[in-house]
Amino acid sequence: MSRNTRTRRLSLATLGVLGGATLALAVPAMAGAHVGVSPDELAAGDHGVLTFSFSHGCENSPTTALRITMPEGLASVAPTMDSDWNIEVERGDDGLVSAVTYTAVAPVPTDLRGAVSMGVGLDENTPDTLAFPVVQECVEGSTEWTQLAENGEDPHSLDAPAPVVAVTAATAGEHGEHAETEDADKGDEATATSAVSDPLGVALGAGGLVAGFAALVVAILAYRRRA
Repeated sequence: MSRNTRTRRLSLATLGVLGGATLALAVPAMAGAHVGVSPDELAAGDHGVLTFSFSHGCENSPTTALRITMPEGLASVAPTMDSDWNIEVERGDDGLVSAVTYTAVAPVPTDLRGAVSMGVGLDENTPDTLAFPVVQECVEGSTEWTQLAENGEDPHSLDAPAPVVAVTAATAGEHGEHAETEDADKGDEATATSAVSDPLGVALGAGGLVAGFAALVVAILAYRRRA
């Protein structure tokens, strides 16, 4: 094998390794380049704060705004004030919030994580799934995160999935409230039981009371003798 042949093969192998490494790094970056929501689960009839976050712009262009469309089934929407964003609220004919636009005071670089949040209230008739289509505006271009998975389709296979929140049964939240109340009652009972069942503490308290009374009697007798 000639020297030139070895050099050519080594070069091709090096390019292959570099290309594979670049692809391995690019695929996770592309998969993570979306607008996510947290938490991704709420109970029907409950209230919660949803945070929409992103870590990439449009083709590496800084993000300037997020317009989030509200799904049907929300009883209330209250965007969170944030000094990094100007907030514009749109309402439908029914008076409910239909969309919220967060405009960045300064464009968010692609190597920084950006996030906005809002409080939402659900009613008992809220559907099992709430999708929040998002339009991400950038200095150059925009991305519409509006795709929804069909039945049996993997949401992770979508190129531009919309953030989705799953709605669970209302009984889960009610049980949680009852559990908290029961825990509080048990804590009060434990405190009372501890106070009664501590004989040393009771004895010391009684002894202190007797000693104080005896000192008072001695002081009175001494005063009478002087008089």
